[in-house]
Amino acid sequence: MATVNPASSTSSLPPPDHALVAQKMKAHLSPNLELKELSALPGDASNRRYYRASMTGGSPHSVILMQLAEPEAFKRSEEAVSGAVHQISELPFTNIMAHLAKANVPVPTLYHYDRSAGLLYLEDFGDVTLAEAVSRADAPNVESRYKQAINVLVHIQFDATTPEDRGCLAFHRSFDVPLLMWEFDHFLEYGVEARHGKPLPEGDATTIRSEFERIAQVLASQPRVFTHRDYHSRNLMVDGLRLGVIDFQDALMGPATYDLASLLRDAYIQLDETLIDDLVTYYLDQLEERRFVWANRAAFRRLFDLTSIQRNLKAAGRFVYIDRVKGNPKFLSDIPRVLGYVKRNLKKYPELETLRKHITPYVPELQ
Repeated sequence: MATVNPASSTSSLPPPDHALVAQKMKAHLSPNLELKELSALPGDASNRRYYRASMTGGSPHSVILMQLAEPEAFKRSEEAVSGAVHQISELPFTNIMAHLAKANVPVPTLYHYDRSAGLLYLEDFGDVTLAEAVSRADAPNVESRYKQAINVLVHIQFDATTPEDRGCLAFHRSFDVPLLMWEFDHFLEYGVEARHGKPLPEGDATTIRSEFERIAQVLASQPRVFTHRDYHSRNLMVDGLRLGVIDFQDALMGPATYDLASLLRDAYIQLDETLIDDLVTYYLDQLEERRFVWANRAAFRRLFDLTSIQRNLKAAGRFVYIDRVKGNPKFLSDIPRVLGYVKRNLKKYPELETLRKHITPYVPELQ
């Protein structure tokens, strides 16, 4: 009989029913498959839970089960979205996955979606994230891995952006000024006020939000491409020679620099600054091979750095939110890293001196 190992994170969700899982795999994968073990996997910051079903009797030898907190809770996202009102009639994960698969992006195959049980049976990319792979790699291999991640990103930005697919939810929402400001405000609410224990003084709050809005206007004015929204080292799976992409359900249209900043200014891996410079250059070289030329590379780097500020502040606020609201403190240790990126970029550009002056007194890591 299959067994379930205890989950690493607390949850009120009961584990999937053994008999049901065994029945579904026989019906939708192969009648020869026998369920050997059902093991809980470490969760992320979402309300989803994951299990690995190990089988005997044929291929595949394992399947990942994604368990939804509520079987039909697909009409809302854990992240704010912004865009035209669009009727959501299916799970965003499956909707976005179908579009990416059609563009030959390496996303997991969906073997079966049991709507009533809230279970998705997915291809198993293994346990090795990009973060884990580079943590034990030498410098040349780290660079090689990140270049592979950039190659996949460029593929997404070109081949998943055009032709436009109006059936894909990502094309109905975008990183506009309201959404970018929501993320900035998320940082002020949790990354500043919740940590500080009191509201910001009105004068500083007004000035900071005005500076944030100026950055948001710059980013929102850029041409938009298909944007994963959380393209970082823990959402890229090293599966042999392939780099698999997961956790894409919040995809939307945004500036090309957003996913690049997520990858290179990662909350979980701090890359050498010289390597980041080289990888930004490599990214622009790949665009040129696609006949998309940034004539002013210094201007692109400024956009990349502004995007990094926005993305990293949002991440810092999100980590506090996950602790205070969801009771999960495991991301708090990553806050100094992401705010260290912000500190570097605030000092880099004289135009950001007003923002730096008004926000630094309330964020120790920026001082």
